[in-house]
Amino acid sequence: MLDLRLYVLQRISALVMVPFVLVHLGVIIVSAQGGLSATEILSRTQGSAMWFLFYSGFVVAVSIHAAIGVRVIAHEWSGLRGGALLLLTWTTGACLLGLGGWAVLAVTLGPS
Repeated sequence: MLDLRLYVLQRISALVMVPFVLVHLGVIIVSAQGGLSATEILSRTQGSAMWFLFYSGFVVAVSIHAAIGVRVIAHEWSGLRGGALLLLTWTTGACLLGLGGWAVLAVTLGPS
């Protein structure tokens, strides 16, 4: 039953990521075509609650999606099970959430 719930959660997180990916790619294209420098991009994102919320949501969706994917791959390739598989899943999700959150803070709040 847990596997079914994780399967559904991973598919939902994939659907949630679609608009995030499209907007992110659009921002990259517009920035590149506009010739914006990293400094100019950061000046537009720092202090922006909108970009903070946008990229925070993106990080949460990616963290959930990737942690479940790593769990499936680890189980299929190495036969990992039980507590070790649970630990790997939660550690992967927490690391991605932490690193992604750190990046979001750096881009939206600036250097501290």
